[in-house]
Order: sequence, then structure tokens, then C-alpha cells
Amino acid sequence: MNTDPALESVRIAGREGTWQISLAGGAISGLRRVDRPPEGLLTPLFADVHVHLDKTNTMDRVGRLANGLLEAIEATRADAVNWTREDLTRRAGDAMERAWRHGTGAMRSHVDWREPSVPLAWEVLSEMAGIWRGRVELQLASLLPLDDIERCGRDVARRVAADKGVFGAFVLANENQARKISLAFDLAEEFGVPLDFHVDETLDDRVTGIDLIVAETARRGMAGQVLCGHCCALSRRPRNVVQALLERAADAGVGLVALPTSNAFLQDSSPGRTPVFRGLAPIQEARASGVETMLASDNCRDAFFPYGDYDMLEILRIGVLNARLNPHDWIDAVTDLPMKWLGQSAHKIEVGAPADFIHFATPSVTDLIAQATTRRTVYRSGAALPQRTAAQATSTHASNAIPA
Repeated sequence: MNTDPALESVRIAGREGTWQISLAGGAISGLRRVDRPPEGLLTPLFADVHVHLDKTNTMDRVGRLANGLLEAIEATRADAVNWTREDLTRRAGDAMERAWRHGTGAMRSHVDWREPSVPLAWEVLSEMAGIWRGRVELQLASLLPLDDIERCGRDVARRVAADKGVFGAFVLANENQARKISLAFDLAEEFGVPLDFHVDETLDDRVTGIDLIVAETARRGMAGQVLCGHCCALSRRPRNVVQALLERAADAGVGLVALPTSNAFLQDSSPGRTPVFRGLAPIQEARASGVETMLASDNCRDAFFPYGDYDMLEILRIGVLNARLNPHDWIDAVTDLPMKWLGQSAHKIEVGAPADFIHFATPSVTDLIAQATTRRTVYRSGAALPQRTAAQATSTHASNAIPA
């Protein structure tokens, strides 16, 4: 039995007291409460339930900051001519490496998909999922514009099911929206796949895609199988209407993931003017209503968000600041809850469990938010991951400078 000196006196997130942790054979072999001042904090591994590995690390080629969602979409489509197998492997591989070293154990990446044929990015990321299995469990979700679902949705859903992925669609003020959303549910039921929607990513309070999704989830009894991301328009709709919707979403078992970086960066953006409305979904109200509510990275170093590093502690910190969250109550929004929605077992800190966790060199959750440079050590199978060197940390991102 081995007791790492760093683990002799620690707090465990969500648990009272100070603990000594012993490790053996890659597992937690001992867990004993001690009467000493805590010197560190343990959290479960992070899980990032909404990212875009096909787009990541393209800011150097985009060359300018996008003003709004549509400009970001256009800039990304223009860059897609550069998405060769080598390019995708290099960019996404860098992202996976960063996420792993920051302590992420599972991710879901959306992949742009507009034709019946399988995108190269889906094939490359499927291969990458195999390469990273056991370190970062990578799950893929299609990102199909809802207006294309009648033309190629069946082909997409069939391939997604074959690869044990997630059927996803981009929902935003579509014609015949109810019929197309119903078709997405039909395909999910036919092929036995969960659903993940980008929905209502706008400040237009007239869009109501999420209402239709919640109603379909309830009607079909698909609790725990439907995740909604963004939902920015909820920040502009009447509070009583939103509250009633959130209660229906909780009853239906719909999950919600907020993306505090890209939404704050893109929503209400205009050159030379400070944004007023930031597009953050009402996550406090959602959680209070019983909706399983999470945070995720979304885009990193691309036209949608030119910053970011696949660090879920950073995402938690930004979420806490933007939404005035109590960080003690929201650690599960970047750990256990998204791990569950990714179909992975929670990384419990208990005797007999794999020694997979993150050690922070402070006993205070508040310090994690206050001090961006708090030192962390990621343990996988009882071994501390080596720290990335300064040269490694800047290798891929060095050319991704933000335009002046």
C-alpha cells in the first residue's frame, strides 16, 4: 500500500472532513478520515459534453474575429477546404492532449454533417476515439442542419447508430420546424440513438425550438436521452414562460448544457460596441426546477471562440462569474453529470475505485475560482500525469494568434 504525500491530508469535493488516500495497483486502496488541516482538494475527473474538434485550432487561418453566429459559421465553412486528414488529426489531437492533461476523462464532439455521405472529420475522429480510449473516452455526435434532415437524416442516423454515436441537429427558426423535429425523434427511435440539439442559439425571443423538443421528449418517454445545448433565447423570453418550460423539461427528463464562453463572445456582438445581452441560458433556474444542467467548452481557438484551452476548471470559473453560481454546488456540472450523459460511470473517490482524480494544491473550492493558477496534478490509475512543458503547451497554439 502506498500513500502519496500529496494525498495524506485532503478534502474531497462534496464530502465533509479531511481524508488520507492510499493507492495500490492503480486503485484507491484506503480512505481514512484524519484530524489534520487539509492541504489539498480532490475532484473527480472532468467531462466535457459539448465540443467541436473538427473546427478547433483554426483561428490562425480564419484571420479575423466574427461578429455573431452567422459570421462564424460562414468563416468556418470557408476554412473547411483545408480539412485534410493530416490537418484534422493534428488539430484535434492537440485538443485531446490538452483536455487529458487538464483532467478530462470523457468528451462529446459534434461534427458538421450536411450530406448523406460521411464527412472526413467523422472518420478521422472515430479513429482518434480508438487511439484515445482508456485516457479520454471520445463520443461523436452529428451536427446536421435541421433543414437538411428530410434529405439526408436517415443516412446520417444509420451511420451514427453503427458507430454508437449521438444523432444531433442544429435547430434555429426553421420552416416546418415541428415536423422536422418530430422526424429527428422518429430517426432516433428507429435507430436507437440518443439526441443532442444545438437549439435557439440566438437572442430572438420569438424562437421556440426547445419547446417543441421538450414536448416531443415527454410524448415519447425519452427521459435521459435528449440533451439541449445553448438555448440562448431563453435569456430574453418572459420569466414566467421560461419557468413553466423548465418545469416541463425537468418532468420530461431533458438535459441542458450551457456554453458560457462562445455564447458570451458571439451573442449581441457588434464592432465598436460593448455587448449587453450575453446569451447565457437560465441555468440557476433550470437546476432549481430539476433539470440536469451542465457546462461545457463548446468551441476553442476557432471563429466561434478564439480562446480556450479545453480546461473545464476554466469553464466552471467563467460559468460561476457569469451566472453568479455557488462553485461548491456546481462542480458536478463539469464532472459527474456530463459523465453520466456521456454514458460513462462516475469516477467515484472511494475504496476499490480506480485512482482517477484531480488533486488541487488548495483545500478551498473558492480558491479554485479565485486563483486561476492553482496547481493541479491529474492522477490516472494511481500515477500522476507528467506536466506539459512550456514548449509543448505552445506548439500548436503558437500560430493561433488573435488578429489585432
